[in-house]
Amino acid sequence: MKKLFLIIGAPGSGKTTDAQLIAEQNEKITHYSAGEMLRAEVASGSNLGSEINNYISKGLIVPIKIAIETIVNAIKNAPTDIIIIDGYPRSIEQLNALDEYLSQDSSLELISVIEVRVSEDTARERVLGRARGADDNTEIFDNRMKVYAEPLADMQTFYKAKNLLHVISGEGSIETIVSEMESFIKSKI
Repeated sequence: MKKLFLIIGAPGSGKTTDAQLIAEQNEKITHYSAGEMLRAEVASGSNLGSEINNYISKGLIVPIKIAIETIVNAIKNAPTDIIIIDGYPRSIEQLNALDEYLSQDSSLELISVIEVRVSEDTARERVLGRARGADDNTEIFDNRMKVYAEPLADMQTFYKAKNLLHVISGEGSIETIVSEMESFIKSKI
């Protein structure tokens, strides 16, 4: 059975970097970033990539069917039984679609949803400071933050009710955050 950990957090919370470092330090863990999977599809120049870009370039959520298909394919093809996906779900609709999928697939178990919590000021400073792509500007950041924050309370309530939500502060040093997250993940596997 494959064990799944989801990492959610504001843009700039460090969730992708944290998950990458954990996977690099643990050969039994595979990491996928929902955002990077989608950006890779855009970079491929495919028709699907062009469709995805229409959403990403505006800071909008990619439709559920496309996101679920991308994520499920990654999970099924993962070389390990422990998988970390960051940046998903980003809406109640995505949460419900993933929950429905997981309830029908006995080969995969959601172990925990880890929220990397940072202040909006920290997130803004990190995103605008890195400016790695066209979506890293003030207007797009504000929209991405709004898209992230709107469903957050409902997502927290849903995962708390299932005893799956674990919150980690993303305000400290990267070493501290990665150490705390890695210890938590190892305690669950």
